[in-house]
Amino acid sequence: MYTLAKPIAICRHEATQGPAYLQTFLDQHDIPYRIFAIDAGDTPPNRAAEFSGIVILGSNASANDGFSWIRREDALLQDALQRNRPILGHCFGGQMLARALGAKVRRNSVPHIGWGKVLVTTFPEAQYWMGAKRELNIFHWHFDTFEIPRGAKRMLFGHYCMNKGFAHGPHLALQSHLEVTAASIRQWCAEDQASLLKYQHLPSVQSENEIMHNLDRKVATLHQLANHTYRQWLRNILIRPELDASTSMAIQRPKGGLGWGYTLMQHEMRN
Repeated sequence: MYTLAKPIAICRHEATQGPAYLQTFLDQHDIPYRIFAIDAGDTPPNRAAEFSGIVILGSNASANDGFSWIRREDALLQDALQRNRPILGHCFGGQMLARALGAKVRRNSVPHIGWGKVLVTTFPEAQYWMGAKRELNIFHWHFDTFEIPRGAKRMLFGHYCMNKGFAHGPHLALQSHLEVTAASIRQWCAEDQASLLKYQHLPSVQSENEIMHNLDRKVATLHQLANHTYRQWLRNILIRPELDASTSMAIQRPKGGLGWGYTLMQHEMRN
């Protein structure tokens, strides 16, 4: 039987850009995690040995900025790659993963804000990560974009931004947001009204009314996709047996417990 002896590290950079639905998903499955609130003064870890996986969330900063916390997260991702600890990057986090894998991050040709269709590539890995549908309606709010790192596979591409997601072994980068909720989307619109107004002439930027139209229905569909993608990412952790059972007993879990792996396996059997 496989167990999770160490929590997942989640790096949050803005108070309004927390794990949101990802946190709900983890709690539902009793999965241990620890949130590092960089916006509230927490120092991000720079070593991955204490964690089963790494999640990097969105940020108003650019991955190319030289802030000290970005340098620490760079070190964290490099260590996670060396230890093969699965990494999940949302938007800014996807850009950070791309950089850690040697790819460049640059300004996108246009800002991309709002709901928008993306296409799933035909790679077998894309179906593994994103499910059977070839077209998805997901939520975007970004100004930068990443290159696809050498050895990675493009998962998603879009009209306003070619590189919407890539996978590299157990690691996944998304240039979009699966973790948002209706409440967090409303917060983002209220917080960054300036961008919505400044770029409203661009077809790549939706108005607040367009973003809010049928919001609950669109978020519910988004979370169905998130359930699949998060489950696939967690499977990469689940298949890693603990090398030292005594270590598992000694670790204090900040959230969740030992039963999450069993819960996920039971869910897979039912589906």
